Amino acid sequence: MEERERWWKMGLKAISEGKLAVLLLSGGQGTRLGSSDPKGCFNIGLPSGKSLFQLQAERIFCVQRLAAQAMNGAGSVTIHWYIMTSPFTDDATRKFFESHKYFGLEADQVTFFQQGTIPCISKDGRYIMETPFKVAKSPDGNGGVYSALKSTRLLEDMAMRGIKFVDCYGVDNALVRVADPTFLGYFIDKGVAAAAKVVQKAYPQEKVGVFVRRGKGGPLTVVEYSELDQSLASAINQQTGRLRFCWSNVCLHMFTLDFLNQVANGLEKDCIYHLAEKKIPSIHGYTMGLKLEQFIFDAFPYAPSTALFEVLREEEFAPVKNANGSNYDTPDSARLLVLRLHTRWIVAAGGFLTHSVPLYATGVEVSPLCSYGGENLESVSRGRTFHAPCEISF
Repeated sequence: MEERERWWKMGLKAISEGKLAVLLLSGGQGTRLGSSDPKGCFNIGLPSGKSLFQLQAERIFCVQRLAAQAMNGAGSVTIHWYIMTSPFTDDATRKFFESHKYFGLEADQVTFFQQGTIPCISKDGRYIMETPFKVAKSPDGNGGVYSALKSTRLLEDMAMRGIKFVDCYGVDNALVRVADPTFLGYFIDKGVAAAAKVVQKAYPQEKVGVFVRRGKGGPLTVVEYSELDQSLASAINQQTGRLRFCWSNVCLHMFTLDFLNQVANGLEKDCIYHLAEKKIPSIHGYTMGLKLEQFIFDAFPYAPSTALFEVLREEEFAPVKNANGSNYDTPDSARLLVLRLHTRWIVAAGGFLTHSVPLYATGVEVSPLCSYGGENLESVSRGRTFHAPCEISF
């Protein structure tokens, strides 16, 4: 606890000095959620009805306030938010932010930029034509962020603003702790070039990439679940009793700006592509073909030093990937994870709950404007009773 407290304070200090930027990977559409909108516009059904974008914006707002308070309110604190879209989501994302007045943030602290696209190919290596005159293309994966930052000159923009560290995450996590001061403090304390938050793998066949070290003393890297042998996926570490490869990559990363510069230059000469077999729109209707993608973790082998930071899944990972009715990672499952965590916060702060449906199926939502990670809730909740489901805000 003392260490966490120390990291929290170190992180808030760096944030108050303007050294942290937040980088959101938001190029994906909500197709699997049954929506053509950008994923961040999705409302997972919380009592407040807030979208993923709004929850994240309000967490940034809350950290700014905490950092200003930690420095005794000497001046305001601004965290710059860079949002990577794709040609398929760019326009809709910008309009969504404009129509919601940037969720209380300043318009000039948010910068949108687009990732690139790569032609889709058939299994025999030909280009797939979307129309007789147009090649079918798809976004180049979240690893396209490095070349996109370079081509849009945003790495120079970050340097000009005095940014030293970049917190990078995927849009489809309802519990993401954006600009987490504890993670930033840990990152600074370890003095590394790259870091990732990891959660313990739920079961051997879970469809997540895991961190591995390639060879003795080799670099840390991620192996996708599709590339990991079944026997390795189930292997147990005899000393800990956990899976041998138990640390899941959940797309919560921290980089130094220097490292991002190095990667943007290095990956250009040394591109790695992962193949994904997908349905692709073509002249002949949908056809099975190959999309080429780069992943953000392709950069980890380039890092001179890497740190992993284990967090609790139920506190920081509520993925929103599949439509309700699927077996896992749905808006419903993410909503319940949020409500359960926030209910624990309220009870720990001395509050009480009444509920007309079973408690495992409901809970309360704490607005990020009220509390970032369960702190400062005593004055709102001690001795008070809340009827679930409801939102608690100031």
